[in-house]
Amino acid sequence: MAYFAKLGTGNIIEKIISINNSVITDSNGFEQEHLGNDFINKLYNTRDVWKQTSYNNNIRKNFAGIGFQYDQTRDAFIPPKPFNSWILNEDTCRWEAPVAYPSDNGKYKWNENNLNWEEII
Repeated sequence: MAYFAKLGTGNIIEKIISINNSVITDSNGFEQEHLGNDFINKLYNTRDVWKQTSYNNNIRKNFAGIGFQYDQTRDAFIPPKPFNSWILNEDTCRWEAPVAYPSDNGKYKWNENNLNWEEII
């Protein structure tokens, strides 16, 4: 299956659909994203922008999710920022806390007011 994410206002993902890989495979056996885009727009009678996404993160860093944003410069799907203090990792395009998660096998939650991990008891 091939997965495509519909871009809405501000390149925010509105919908994700799957189509058969044969739809996006050209006569030489290569996958072509534009074939999927054309197929979906014809199917729904729209002119929307669709971007292919991958469960194993082979393309665009992360599998797209509803509410994610497509960043054209990075050619990546970026999840919503969970907290104001978190920083985007440019390699993974995922948000990271400014303080590393404790490595003592405990369970923690992020406290944005204290900018620290608090143990869940």
